[in-house]
Amino acid sequence: MIKKIGILLLIVIGIGAYLGYSFYAKIKKPNTIKKGFIYIKTNATFNDLINEITPFIKDNKSFKWVANKKKFTTPKPGKYQIKKGMSNNSLINMLRIGKQTPVKLAFNNQHSLEKLAGRIATQIEADSIQLLQSFTNKEFLNKNKFTQDQVLGMFIPNSYQIKWNTSADQFRDKMLNEYHKFWNKSRLKKAKKLNLTPIQITTLASIVHKETAKTSERPIVAGLYLNRLQDKWPLESDPTIIYAMNKKYGKDLKIRRVLFKYIEETKNSPYNTYKQPKLPPSLIAMPDISAIDAVLNFKKHDYYFMCASITKIGYHEFAKTLAQHNRNRTKYINKKNKQGIKK
Repeated sequence: MIKKIGILLLIVIGIGAYLGYSFYAKIKKPNTIKKGFIYIKTNATFNDLINEITPFIKDNKSFKWVANKKKFTTPKPGKYQIKKGMSNNSLINMLRIGKQTPVKLAFNNQHSLEKLAGRIATQIEADSIQLLQSFTNKEFLNKNKFTQDQVLGMFIPNSYQIKWNTSADQFRDKMLNEYHKFWNKSRLKKAKKLNLTPIQITTLASIVHKETAKTSERPIVAGLYLNRLQDKWPLESDPTIIYAMNKKYGKDLKIRRVLFKYIEETKNSPYNTYKQPKLPPSLIAMPDISAIDAVLNFKKHDYYFMCASITKIGYHEFAKTLAQHNRNRTKYINKKNKQGIKK
């Protein structure tokens, strides 16, 4: 009798040990089989989570069981890093508290709001339509004194740490905050000294940016345009003519040489700086920080003219007089003609 009781007791203990280990294994044993990221959308259901996480785990039944025991039914949206060997318990804890991995969002050289929205939409949950609607919201523009054409200047090209599930409005408002940080007391003081607003500085910087990719040359180009503005001369910037042509036809035209006919065709455009002796009303591109700072820290000189160099590719020949400029220009035109570049 005693022997039977002992055997029965051992069986009970064995069953208890097995159940205990089974529970422990479901909760604590590694269940992820590879590393990667999952993206949980706003308003996602538990089933949506299962579909997203299944490729990363070897046993989704145990995951569901632990989730049920922990009363975990509603995942928080975001981007989550899955590490190989994570347990169901650690996975659920991460998803329950929303311990997501930030996105390192970056953008530069996005020359329109549409292109910017498309670029951002590849990096966060908000889609390009939501972003574009947010950027052009009339109430937002009026409150912050931007026109729809000017608001591109609010976005400072850089890298930013942000949550993947950031909404379109949240992203826009973060960029406004970064814009005000960028325009600190030092930059505002320099802009005021030039009698230009931050948007006007950015507008001029966009022209400088398009004129030259050489950062070392940008302060010289900026100084040239500031000389012209001060003396009320037209800027006569070729990139503004290309922009005016693109705006007129609603598409990116493949223009490599700015011809007189393009200048005449866009003579009524406020972006035609051959006809208008002032800054355009808004940016012609998204300038990078070096171009903005080149305007604020321009180089003082007596240059009023510039022409692409035929000896130093990518650079320019600067001139103080029209006669000197015409000589440089003739050399450039002759070279382009020899290369067969007609437009």
